[in-house]
Amino acid sequence: MNTCDKNFTIEMEIFHNNTMPNASNYNRDEKEFINNIINCAEKPVTDKSGKFAIVVVMIDVSIMADVYMPISTSKLLNDPNAPHIWIPLEAFLNVLEAETKVGVVVYNSDEQFTLGLGNAIITSEVVRIEVPGRAIVNLNDQLIIQFPVKKTTKNGTYSCQFYDEKGTENTWKNDGCSTEQISDTVVNCSCNHMTAFAVLLIDIQNIDEQQWEIMSYISYIGCSLSAVFSAFSILSYIVNSNARKEVSRRIHVSLSAALFLLNISFMLSEWAATLNINEVCVFIAVMIHYSLLCCFTWMAIEALHLYLLLVRVFNIHIKHYMVKLSLIGWGVPALLVGCLLLVHSSGSVYGTKNITLSDTNKTNAICWTTSDVIPYAVNISYFILVFLFNSVILILVSRLIFRLRISDNRPKSKTACKNASTVLGLMCLLGTTWGLAFFTSGYTNYPILYLFCIFNSTQGFYIFLWMCLKGRTKKQHKNMTTATTDSHKHNT
Repeated sequence: MNTCDKNFTIEMEIFHNNTMPNASNYNRDEKEFINNIINCAEKPVTDKSGKFAIVVVMIDVSIMADVYMPISTSKLLNDPNAPHIWIPLEAFLNVLEAETKVGVVVYNSDEQFTLGLGNAIITSEVVRIEVPGRAIVNLNDQLIIQFPVKKTTKNGTYSCQFYDEKGTENTWKNDGCSTEQISDTVVNCSCNHMTAFAVLLIDIQNIDEQQWEIMSYISYIGCSLSAVFSAFSILSYIVNSNARKEVSRRIHVSLSAALFLLNISFMLSEWAATLNINEVCVFIAVMIHYSLLCCFTWMAIEALHLYLLLVRVFNIHIKHYMVKLSLIGWGVPALLVGCLLLVHSSGSVYGTKNITLSDTNKTNAICWTTSDVIPYAVNISYFILVFLFNSVILILVSRLIFRLRISDNRPKSKTACKNASTVLGLMCLLGTTWGLAFFTSGYTNYPILYLFCIFNSTQGFYIFLWMCLKGRTKKQHKNMTTATTDSHKHNT
């Protein structure tokens, strides 16, 4: 027995007898062990003992006539339910040796891959593909694995994912992978890299195709309306010299500009995803994310300014007040997105996101963050802070408005209507309608989703109306003041 065979035997015993598959470094050590097995193989090898079955295949690149090399693990492992694999020739380009070894590992148990599952279950075999000494990433011709999936009574959506072993916390991700359901028992996975893969059943209720289409129409009409009126708000500010002197109007226009950017980039999202040009989709995804964070930030600034004007009741004499607000409103989102772009350079953060439709299992591609971690870690936490702050300000201001109106001598019905309309306007201005998203967390609530689409896609229109009504009220108040002064002079 040569040295390679001895090492093979010793390591095989260590890993097949290991009783701690969830140890933090277990998968990385196992990967090294598998690469040693592949390197030691002098001919095609099949090992079915212990925790996994491994097939080592010799590939002669010089005689490959097709773009893909098919590997039928069902024949090699004598298992009709084993996955079928097609490895692209591109993975072996620029290799000096004519023959290249590829290892295909099919695990007998998924116990060691249960970390990072979240609300999902593994519903197929876990398959690992390794080429020793090479990291196969960013393939144009993607690796294709056809997985037989286990039958289950649990509702959910199939998702092709890989097990990320590079970070400190092992977790499942779908970056670089696309999912196509061939039948009720077969799922086709296409990925642009090689590692450990499986099909996960995500325990969420997705939107069905008809509802998605209706909400898409509402969103596009609302966003178009919002974009047009946001542009009107900006233009009216530019041409009106008196408006440019008001700090409140400047803040309203800044929020309108953020909404205009968000609406335009959102409407381009699905179109950009159909171009199949990754750079374009990444740019649109970055613009959507940046403008969304800008909207949240300017909503918080609206609340802060409203608090200073109505609750604290003092004139704002902060040096370079608007400059400082602008640095916060546009700068903080830029800093957050910039940090994510640094992460994107080492791993995909922005790009094409496939939304699965529950009734047909079709996918609808959009340009957005490709990982579910980003929206929860950045967007949700960021918005929760803004939402809580704005809600507190809204309550304080609403109490002040109702208290002032109660002391007014006008009819109660008119006062109540005016109070309600003022509070509704403030809700749109401060973005508290975005809080409707919390009522759909974990399940699909169509009435709430429709209200969310209607209110938030037309926010730019509501802000335009608010600015017009506010300007009209100021003008009427100015005319009344002038008329009272003239009458007083005449009587004198």
